[in-house]
Amino acid sequence: MHAVVNTAVTPAPGFREALAFEWTKFTGLRSTLWTTAAAALVTVAGAVFVSLTRSLQPDDTVLGGSLTLSVVGLMIAGVVGALTVCGEYSSGTMATTLAAVPRRGRVPAAKTVLVSAVLYVVGLVSCTVAYLLGDAFLDGSYAQGRPLPALFGIAALFSVVGALGVAIGLVVRHPAGAVTVVIAVLLLPSLFGPLFGDLQRWVAGAAPTAALEKLTQTSDAAPEAVGSLGGWPSLALVTAYTALALAAASGVLCRRDV
Repeated sequence: MHAVVNTAVTPAPGFREALAFEWTKFTGLRSTLWTTAAAALVTVAGAVFVSLTRSLQPDDTVLGGSLTLSVVGLMIAGVVGALTVCGEYSSGTMATTLAAVPRRGRVPAAKTVLVSAVLYVVGLVSCTVAYLLGDAFLDGSYAQGRPLPALFGIAALFSVVGALGVAIGLVVRHPAGAVTVVIAVLLLPSLFGPLFGDLQRWVAGAAPTAALEKLTQTSDAAPEAVGSLGGWPSLALVTAYTALALAAASGVLCRRDV
């Protein structure tokens, strides 16, 4: 009798399977869960602080004042994206992930979709709660602002910055370095913009924080500081260069060993 050899080839995991893998890893890492929670809590805490201290500028809006610390939440959202990748490099599980999903392009795609979806929900819920708290506790001496559809745009910005963090994590790989780069990308354009003279509005205006200031309608979003581009076009600009960064980072992942 001849032994029967099973020559069936197991198909490579599809995108849905890769997404399920990423969800399991995301929910299994305390660092990403706690960091995601921090992005929400700091935004809400900012609204409570501003409401209790009445520390708004006279020309600010209730929406902008309530979301004062959303810029910190935005930075944490970028850190979440970076840690989603760098956590695997630091633990040594990235090699296992790439072995389980041979089509490497699906790995960053799945990570990006997962992080973006989670941070959209986190951003929308936390910013809405922050605005409602500010609206409840601040008196009528401040302009209300236009919370809709701005809150949806702010949530989308959280999502996009998380995806940008994924791109940075794929290239840098080291948690501390990736976190440093994320914070630098978000803060340095605003910090060094004045050094560029008339170009300040273009340098600072391209930063994700500038898009956030415009969407929250804060008094800090002066055209001479962050450019005259509106909130939604600024969001589109950030989304565009984030997509390019993700494409480049995916290419780097596909070319190197791990």
